[in-house]
Amino acid sequence: MMTRRTLFAAFAAAGGALALPRPSAAAVTDPVADEYHRLLLVHTRWVQQQWDPATGAYRAADFRFAAVLGNAVLLTSDGYDADLAGVDAATLRTRTLATITRFAATNKLAGGADWGQRLFWDSTFELYFVLAARLLWADLDATTRANVDKIARGQAAYAYGLGTGNDPLSGSWTPNGSTGGYVGDTKLEEMGVYAQAIAPGLAWAPTGDADAARWQERFVFWAANSSGLPAADRANPAVVDGRAVSAWNVARNLHDTFIVENHNSANPHYQAELWRTAGRAAAHFLAAGRPLPQVLTRQPNGRELWATLRLLASDAGEPVMPMVADRYHLYGRDVLPLAFLAQVQGDPHAARAEADLAARLMPYLQYAPQYRLTKFSGEEKYEPEARAELAIAYLFHRWRSTPVQPVTSAEFFAAAAGTRDFGPAVGLTAHQSATGFAAAVTKPGQVKFLWQPGHDNWLIDTRAPAFLPAQTAAPLRQSTVAYTTARDGVDSTATVLQTAAGWAGYATLPTGTVVYTGPGTATLTLFNLSMPGVPGLDGSRTFTGPSGSVTPQTGVGDGGTDRLTFAARTARHVRFLGRAAATQYGYSLFAFEAFGTAGTDLARGRTVTVSSADPAYPAANAVDGNAGTRWAVAREERGRADSWLAVDLGSNVQLTGVTLTWEAAYATSYLVQTSTDGVTWSTAVTAPDATLGAWAGIDGRAGVVAHGAAGPITASPTLVSIPAATLVEGYTGTGTDLAAAAARRLPTGGPSTLRLSDADGYLTLLNLSTTAVDNAVLTLTRADRLYRGLSVVRADGRLDLTASVPAAGGAVRPTRFTVTGTAPAGTRFNVADSHHLTVTAPAGAAVDVRLAAGGWSTQAQVPAGATRSYTATFGGPVTPATDLARGRTTFPTSPLPAGMGEPSRAVDGDPATSWRPGPNGRMVVDLGTARTVTAVSLAWTTGTAPAARIETSTDGVTYATLGGSVSARYVAVAVPAWRTGDPDLVHLSVT
Repeated sequence: MMTRRTLFAAFAAAGGALALPRPSAAAVTDPVADEYHRLLLVHTRWVQQQWDPATGAYRAADFRFAAVLGNAVLLTSDGYDADLAGVDAATLRTRTLATITRFAATNKLAGGADWGQRLFWDSTFELYFVLAARLLWADLDATTRANVDKIARGQAAYAYGLGTGNDPLSGSWTPNGSTGGYVGDTKLEEMGVYAQAIAPGLAWAPTGDADAARWQERFVFWAANSSGLPAADRANPAVVDGRAVSAWNVARNLHDTFIVENHNSANPHYQAELWRTAGRAAAHFLAAGRPLPQVLTRQPNGRELWATLRLLASDAGEPVMPMVADRYHLYGRDVLPLAFLAQVQGDPHAARAEADLAARLMPYLQYAPQYRLTKFSGEEKYEPEARAELAIAYLFHRWRSTPVQPVTSAEFFAAAAGTRDFGPAVGLTAHQSATGFAAAVTKPGQVKFLWQPGHDNWLIDTRAPAFLPAQTAAPLRQSTVAYTTARDGVDSTATVLQTAAGWAGYATLPTGTVVYTGPGTATLTLFNLSMPGVPGLDGSRTFTGPSGSVTPQTGVGDGGTDRLTFAARTARHVRFLGRAAATQYGYSLFAFEAFGTAGTDLARGRTVTVSSADPAYPAANAVDGNAGTRWAVAREERGRADSWLAVDLGSNVQLTGVTLTWEAAYATSYLVQTSTDGVTWSTAVTAPDATLGAWAGIDGRAGVVAHGAAGPITASPTLVSIPAATLVEGYTGTGTDLAAAAARRLPTGGPSTLRLSDADGYLTLLNLSTTAVDNAVLTLTRADRLYRGLSVVRADGRLDLTASVPAAGGAVRPTRFTVTGTAPAGTRFNVADSHHLTVTAPAGAAVDVRLAAGGWSTQAQVPAGATRSYTATFGGPVTPATDLARGRTTFPTSPLPAGMGEPSRAVDGDPATSWRPGPNGRMVVDLGTARTVTAVSLAWTTGTAPAARIETSTDGVTYATLGGSVSARYVAVAVPAWRTGDPDLVHLSVT
């Protein structure tokens, strides 16, 4: 057990020791804490809107009275600013105390009848409420203090009394006993609530309290099991709060790829509940000056869950929501988990994410609806929680003498980079690189590709599919692979889907570049808001194409009134031609006006023709000058995208613009065209799009290239549209010459269903068919890059590579060696892996070229007709690996037992790292799926190798000693007699 002071002292290297029990102005600069304080002040304007003069307290609806925690923090901290808060401190204090007095008395645990006792979600707001009261304890009367104590103790006693059973007051909300659940809807959050319901009573219990010991045991049980994963926990003897993790944990609330589901989708907001509920609980222990239970800083599997969250991180501190986006950009609800990880657990990477989110909060708060910490997909009911948790985050900072300093953004994303296939049940394959995020979602009903170049949280809206048309049905066929550097020499992914609309493929590269092929038009949905203070949100988007830069007009294609101008042109006829409708009702116009150089409406009362019209809403209504009448397409034509309305202006005029006034059935994309004869039409405006070309830069933040497209790329302030193309490449930032990328020749060869790209030096292969590609000869446009396999120099200097791709599958191959110099035609380069190749010279010519890989290079001089082998001696493991254990998940997970080193070091392929078993050491490697295991090899550092026992298991719970070839998913190495000074395990290899 650690006291509040010793807790922070333990993290001295990351941030220093505790400063004061009561928050005060810190001597050390802490910009994040300062920003939290300003936010609480400005958000107080929302709080004051909740004042109810009739009851003399803040409103009860949605527990809005819980805003008193933010008030209490402001009132007990230095620097109160009435101008920012919109209320003077005396009034705020009076209202806060009145609210605490009222709702302490009306709580059911204190004898009231209005609220409380129910675990979901009354106990959460009780936690905030009790903490607020404790901060203002000296200002409360004796009766209110007694009521607050009854709430804290009564809720702890009630939660304890439930055992592992359901709360009868909470309906269907349950942790599913001690078993938990992980398929579809995790019980992580529910178990966390059971724990946090106990926390205030436990933290504020008098020393020697008879109930506290029982509450403590139950609190740790629920907190530990929140992140339970049996295969990991049974292998973990680490002691937490006096008991081994293997003894505490019985629940399963995680997928074995360390991700949680909620609402039948992977939603990181709910994964963060582990640290949200821990943060709520920790605030009470720290405020009370009580020892902090170890489970709050030594959470089973916590490190692995945080690694998953970082894999999905954005530049705003908020993770990407890859599936159901019911918590999208809900900024105020994401603060506390990061603050807890950073300032209590001492993680500098969490401090980076926290600082990034804090920097976005004030612009977000000021954006409409103003003074709210939750918006976009957040209902106003989340405001009390957001304020309370922002207040707790502020307290975590002020309770440190020195805040944990964040790593740089570059360090954060470099450490977070990697790939993971979360498995078919989850339906997510993710790739975080140093320059961007990408993912493929294959879960039925949510099929889509994601791309977030530059980690920009406000560029591409990841609620919509990237490139791939929206898919409502499950794929007819699918495959996905996640390559990792440790196993394959590259971090990348490849996904191929057969959908009802056609075949689609998507590859992600370690450079942040993505490669796409698919049916129909590919689109990227963009954010285009005016949110000063957030990079990129200045109310417009600028695009660059072959003809230069253009900033499309905003306010077009979103309903209402569209006013479009263009260079004067001679026309007698003008028309609207639809391309996409906003609703299922097609198009309907109150008015269509056409303007000449004098600025008068030339269409008023003129002859109108249309593709169709509803009898109740004839075409003439669009030009009759009556704002109450309208034209609408015929009911049977509502599904037609290219409906049109044309006006004969009577004679040729100089036309300079049009205005379209829409009913609710408006066009999101359309053309305005003119004609002199009513037969041949030319486009005056593509609304709201700008026509670009075969390539397009997106606001200086990303770029796309379309190879073999049916037409030019177009862009609006909120949408990039790429006509059906053979291949689309997406590049991050501005470092790529998009014109050159579009003009280059792509690799060719294989069947017509095989798509090939050599973007950024990686060979991407996407097989859009049910037939495997076996030993196809592919022609590469460059002869200086060698990929795994046999490459033969052609007479034209290019290379022919022999390659295979599974049916309906994809692959990404990194450049294994580079060649400097010209090899004669017929030269054969046979690359076995990352370190080995042979060079065979043709019969009539010698080879003299320089080969390089990593930091290694050599001059390859091969006589005519001869073959020579070369081995690169640069560091790093040989890839791809045949070792089944290489790069796989290892147990124990966090926290590690005392004296044990990191088990993953035995399977990383690096001879410079090793696993230290520690006393009675035992490690397990998860092969990911059941494999045939025939042999296990152990390589130790120098010295006499300790006696080791090899065990295997199919379920991660029951193990048997390895004897002969067996089917197993888990392989364990037990070293029961290991003693300090014995060798460490360098390699654990499984074949």
